[in-house]
Amino acid sequence: MLQQARFERISPNLWNETQCTDRILEKTQKSKSTFSFLKMRFIREASSQSDSPETALGTNVTTNLLGYDRDALTGYFAELGEPSFRASQIMKWMHRRRETRFDEMTDLSKPLRRQLNETAEIRGLEAVSESISVDGTIKWLLRLDDGNCVETVFIPERTRGTLCVSSQVGCTLNCTFCATGRMGYNRNLTAAEIIAQVWHACSRLESTVSKRVVTNIVFMGMGEPFYNCDSMIPAIRLLLDDCSYGFGKRKVTVSTAGVIPGIKRLAEECKVSLAVSLHAPNDELRNELVPINRKYPIADLMKACRGYVASDRRSRVTFEYIMLKGINDSIWHARKLVRILQGVRAKVNLIPYNRVEGLSYERTAQDDIDIFRDILLNSRIMTITRKTRGHDVNAACGQLVGKFHDRTKRSARLAVQ
Repeated sequence: MLQQARFERISPNLWNETQCTDRILEKTQKSKSTFSFLKMRFIREASSQSDSPETALGTNVTTNLLGYDRDALTGYFAELGEPSFRASQIMKWMHRRRETRFDEMTDLSKPLRRQLNETAEIRGLEAVSESISVDGTIKWLLRLDDGNCVETVFIPERTRGTLCVSSQVGCTLNCTFCATGRMGYNRNLTAAEIIAQVWHACSRLESTVSKRVVTNIVFMGMGEPFYNCDSMIPAIRLLLDDCSYGFGKRKVTVSTAGVIPGIKRLAEECKVSLAVSLHAPNDELRNELVPINRKYPIADLMKACRGYVASDRRSRVTFEYIMLKGINDSIWHARKLVRILQGVRAKVNLIPYNRVEGLSYERTAQDDIDIFRDILLNSRIMTITRKTRGHDVNAACGQLVGKFHDRTKRSARLAVQ
């Protein structure tokens, strides 16, 4: 039933890749804080040595302020000898008015505007393409400075508009049913690149006749957000700040495949809504579908989820469960899911599988999804079946791929299997 032969053939490689990308990320995290300090000192020393932004290396020293949260901006302006309220001023210009020209920021002094023109910039991402689904869903392919591209999706509904943002170029994980995972991994996005997705979507939607508004943010695009906390958390702080986007904490959701240290860090530093990509009710099956489960098994994951919502009686963890025909959709699976969710304030989203080229999985029949849903509902677990959106432009759950160089070579290996 589990297509065991195929799983046994690919699972060891998938697990080795997870360990490999863990090591890549650990090295990146250790060097990031040192790099940020040296970068600020380099800017300060270059400015003191020359009136020109040209350094001895012949390159322009500019800092993209788009991803700086309030604390980072306060520190940045302190380095320039400016008061802390400058952070609020420039946040409003960047994120509310979406102004990129310092000369137009009229409540900043002229000397400060000149200094910012020399040492800083506000730069978003270039839209390579825009795809609009028959149901109104919009997918953007956005180019990064290094030439890699990520995808961002806007899902309009009658009373809200949800923006699905990416956190990595590709994905460090390798869930067997996901198109992003098959494409491999290149690097983490910076906070500026995460916020630039929101910035672009808001700007683009404002320019349309309908003038739709982004009301909710979900970190459910490309990548595992908790393997990029150093960029994601400052981006979330910007999303919540009243001087920038002003989203409520319940309007921002971070989705994880189950990285427990990230769940704990988010609870401590910037608590917003949490979603967990569960997809299986037992370790044996989840090890195959979501290999990171071998590192963070279900029992430990449920304990972390209970802890995340313990201090707020109104909050729930959303569990995402993709419905795969003949794999995880039986009555037995539903009853097992009920048992593991006991004691967790939970909401379950059942997701009909969206076809991915090259994979043999099939979508569970709607009647069977309804039976599965009713078992959960009868056990007093809030459960909905998510409506598929953007399938015709490959913008649905599990279909985002972007365009990038795969450092793990995973995509090339899977292409020949």
